[in-house]
Amino acid sequence: MNVYEVNDIGKLIKGNPYVGRGIVIGKTEDGKNAVSAYFIMGRSANSRNRVFAEKDGAVFTEPFDASKVEDPTLIIYAAVREYKNNLIVTNGDQTDTVYEGLKNGVSFSDALSSRAFEPDAPNFTPRISGMITFSGGDFTYQMSILKSVDSSGSDCARYTFAYPSKAGLGHFIHTYITDGNPIPTFCGEPERVMINDHIDAFTNNLWNALDNDNKISLYVRYTDLVSGAVQSRLINKMTGEV
Repeated sequence: MNVYEVNDIGKLIKGNPYVGRGIVIGKTEDGKNAVSAYFIMGRSANSRNRVFAEKDGAVFTEPFDASKVEDPTLIIYAAVREYKNNLIVTNGDQTDTVYEGLKNGVSFSDALSSRAFEPDAPNFTPRISGMITFSGGDFTYQMSILKSVDSSGSDCARYTFAYPSKAGLGHFIHTYITDGNPIPTFCGEPERVMINDHIDAFTNNLWNALDNDNKISLYVRYTDLVSGAVQSRLINKMTGEV
């Protein structure tokens, strides 16, 4: 086993029916862009009744048909927010926890220490989070997973991973290993994945590899490390690409 292998993300997840929600952070092969991506999948009608909406640099989950929302808890939240030189990406309302923590001088990991996995027994879905910190024409990034220590949800294990940016390298963390009942939680370190120079190639590779029945939305952002210019791609299964 080569622990330093860098995977094609499309090949990594192709054929897997349910990796849940996922975050990718890394740097393009040419070293020019910081890359972040977030996608959601869903099995229930309530979960699938969602779209991403981008507003003033932030990304939110919203109901596609508000009249069909059964329970907004855990499915409606800010997924992407910016605070000064930080870009926060998470799979739940802990986006706001990190944002408010940064405003009050609290670190990424310390802010998340106040949170735990989602209270959706028997799955106890992990909370996954990432943050890019831009500085001096480059960036570092952190990723986190908060997960149950056992099948009964008796307590929370908290893991934080910190990375320098390296050209062509990204890390991918997701909530589940695959489908199941209960759904098996992601295990181990974030997976090493290739980061393409071209946003459309990266976006299409990821979106097309996600299970067609269960995928819902994808948001990809490329940030130029010199100019700060942002390119983004947003795909909603319900409405098509934005």
